[in-house]
Amino acid sequence: MSSARVDYIAPWWTYWLHNFPHINLRFQPADNSFQPGDENYQQSLMFLGCVAAAGLGLNLLCLAVYLSCLCCCRKDEEEESKKPNSCCVTWSAVAAGLITCVAVGVGFYGNSETNDGVYQLTYSLYNANHTLGGVDSLVTGTMGNMKSSLHQHLARLDEIFATRGDYVQTLQFMQQMADNVIKQLLGLPDWEEAKVDLASIADQTASIEYYRWFTYLLLLILDLIICLLACLGLAKQSRWLLTTMMVFGVLTLVLSWTSLGADLATAVGTSDFCVSPDKYVMSQTKGIISADIVHYYIYCNQTLSNPFQQVGNVTLQTEPSRRR
Repeated sequence: MSSARVDYIAPWWTYWLHNFPHINLRFQPADNSFQPGDENYQQSLMFLGCVAAAGLGLNLLCLAVYLSCLCCCRKDEEEESKKPNSCCVTWSAVAAGLITCVAVGVGFYGNSETNDGVYQLTYSLYNANHTLGGVDSLVTGTMGNMKSSLHQHLARLDEIFATRGDYVQTLQFMQQMADNVIKQLLGLPDWEEAKVDLASIADQTASIEYYRWFTYLLLLILDLIICLLACLGLAKQSRWLLTTMMVFGVLTLVLSWTSLGADLATAVGTSDFCVSPDKYVMSQTKGIISADIVHYYIYCNQTLSNPFQQVGNVTLQTEPSRRR
């Protein structure tokens, strides 16, 4: 097998979102490193939601101005002067419908890609939980076997070869090696102290993602239906249908801008984590697992010294020298 290490490279769009301006609610720049417990970082994500809220307000203001001008500035015009205005309104509606359809298409694509990404995340969490569970089971089983079976066999061999001094010395050395291995196993980090159940997190993430995906799917379908009915109302020149679609359109506009703000804040926060996940993992495991162990298994660099093997080599080198 090839021993070459494949470096972690985040996708290009994560760097693009990571470079978004991080500004807190006091309009001061904040650090763009992933720090969900930091107040300034939380405010920087909330600021992105406020930007979306400002966009919603501006959009509603423009719509209100347009409707006011349409209702209040209506004059008695001749039939020739009405045709150009009607043509302008029709083409404006067609352009707005095309833009809406393109936006909905992008929304369907983004919703599908997000669902695939969350599925890969939950799969990785299940895989990591299985690996950690296997490590705990292996360590527990090994310690149990060495404390019971190995010690019993060594004690039995010590009784059999009690008259042979060289054999007794070898058995004592084996006993010391077994004790050193047990000490090494006891020095392994206790994953239960981390108080993180990856399987439970994966289950919650999958459940939330299902409802998120279904909700966004319904919202996008609702946008399409409103757009199609609005075009039908223009074609039929139905004032009742256009008024109804206007009301539902405003409601959908509010939902769309709200979801955009939430998605933008979530995407920026996720990108901050994906650009440099090792720093966050190191900070979360500080005081629970040794920094050398976390650093060794996060970076998977063969040039780094194994923290367990290094201690074992020192132990094995000192014992034979004592025998000589």
